[in-house]
Amino acid sequence: MRILNQFGQRGASGLLSVIQIADYDPAWPAPFAEPLQELGFVFRRDNPELTKRYFREPPGTPRTHVHVRRLGSFSQQFALLFRDYLREHPAAARAYAAEKRRLADEFRDDRHGYTDAKDPFIWRTIQQADRWAQRVGWREGPSDA
Repeated sequence: MRILNQFGQRGASGLLSVIQIADYDPAWPAPFAEPLQELGFVFRRDNPELTKRYFREPPGTPRTHVHVRRLGSFSQQFALLFRDYLREHPAAARAYAAEKRRLADEFRDDRHGYTDAKDPFIWRTIQQADRWAQRVGWREGPSDA
């Protein structure tokens, strides 16, 4: 079973496009690596977050991240809850977009600093998302594919 989900998009929110692929395959990301690389995506072996496999956009194209995660894992569910909360709460999505732009300016030449600096906002938001999920009985929705 493979599930494809879209996180963010260019346009009104200004958020970077992130595509998440989730799969049960224990050989992950082997089933995805070759097809993604044939499309020009670059596998980032140096990604320190071992709960996902990370691919970057082909050189010279708009920034797009592809995250391959184990289906049903905490890492996958965390990202989906965060995404769904932002989809249902436009003010939170706008605040996240603004925070990302601010941090991108502040950490223009420090990718790890930028990533680390997003953590407080993400953890505050996931706490709100958890309360929302309990109120509405949130469940992972269907694939965006």
